[in-house]
Amino acid sequence: MKNNAIRSMSTEELWSLYEQVSSTLARKVTEEKARLEERLRRVQAAGNVVTLDRARRPYPKVLPKYQNPHNDAETWSGRGKQPRWLAAQLRSGKSLNSFLIARSAEKRRQAG
Repeated sequence: MKNNAIRSMSTEELWSLYEQVSSTLARKVTEEKARLEERLRRVQAAGNVVTLDRARRPYPKVLPKYQNPHNDAETWSGRGKQPRWLAAQLRSGKSLNSFLIARSAEKRRQAG
């Protein structure tokens, strides 16, 4: 609709046009919402099937590689985020190699 046509319309005609546009928009929003909900339902159903059929893969046990010299129970495998005790020691100037756990070749063969 051209701008001149809207300017020449009466208040009643503009109100009628407003109601038509509002009802059309409401219908289209409802239809789109129904389509999206159906799509979400299908995606959720497909996701549930995948998680039930497939088991998590087994991960091998990782032996600790570093140990806190002040507390032997605190160890770290070298994977993931560094523990706080190690980060504090590194900030104080010590090297990561000073926390390595000494293992004999025999223990390494048994672990592997």
